[in-house]
Amino acid sequence: MVRLAVLGAGRIGKIHGRNAASHPQARLISVSDPHQPSAEALAAETGARVSTIDEAIAASDVDAVLICTPTTTHADLIERAVQAGKAVFCEKPVDLSSDRIRRCLAEVGKAGKPLMIGFNRRFDPNFATLKQRILDGSVGEVELVTIISRDPAPPPVSYIESSGGLFRDMMIHDLDLARFLLAEEPVEVHAVASALVDPAIGKAGDVDTAAVLLKTASGKIAQISNSRRATYGYDQRIEVHGSKGLIRAHNVPKTTVEVATGAGFLADPVQDFFLERYAEAYRLEMTAFLDAILAGKAPNPSGEDGLKAQILADAATEAAQTGNTIKL
Repeated sequence: MVRLAVLGAGRIGKIHGRNAASHPQARLISVSDPHQPSAEALAAETGARVSTIDEAIAASDVDAVLICTPTTTHADLIERAVQAGKAVFCEKPVDLSSDRIRRCLAEVGKAGKPLMIGFNRRFDPNFATLKQRILDGSVGEVELVTIISRDPAPPPVSYIESSGGLFRDMMIHDLDLARFLLAEEPVEVHAVASALVDPAIGKAGDVDTAAVLLKTASGKIAQISNSRRATYGYDQRIEVHGSKGLIRAHNVPKTTVEVATGAGFLADPVQDFFLERYAEAYRLEMTAFLDAILAGKAPNPSGEDGLKAQILADAATEAAQTGNTIKL
């Protein structure tokens, strides 16, 4: 049995807290959030107690913490938690600074405690199956990976201003997926970006439409496209072209029902947003974290995966701003 504390009871904290509380080999002990009503609501729902963050990290009846707080707090909380002897699951990113992530991972290494980063898309059943079939040799050697990720609508500009930018906030998931699928480290990054969806995003210094090309030392290529607007729903697709063929993962519609008439085929739209699309991925992600702790194994994705995705996001940001190819 793994005893857990969730730090942060907002949207993502609720997801992880509920998944932890419902797992047969876990018990949610405490919930912490500066917004007391949020902490109380999640604690009441899951049978946990309400604690301050300091109390949760120091608690003798807590084995691991789930960090679901704002990005600016992640690195400090990871360090405090591992120094207190806790295993850690942390939502991406560890920090918006790669140097700060390196310092944090050094502290994790000294403490010798497990750290897992929340790149949940690796655990999506469709994407995980696609990866396994690549490993099984279904399409031969991977040559070209295409990842499409488009949100139904942009977040508020107030969020944009503190997010670190599209590449570090939104595309970082796709950059991690590119590494996951290529199974090689990119050494070259090209990027272009614009503010086409909302002029206020451009005024805030960010972009809402972007494309990135990654190239590995052996010549494998990944192409990623992001947009903060998709009028048809949450667009999440992957295609991998290899020496023996093609494998792809499609969008997930709200239902599989189709109506066919003389006017053509009518199908339901794709799911609304990440809460619905990746609900199972979040559940499987938490299971993987708990399984690793119970087995005494290093969890995956690791802190190093978090750092490498951040380095790619930094490079993509620089490439888009300067028009230069960034060599890694």
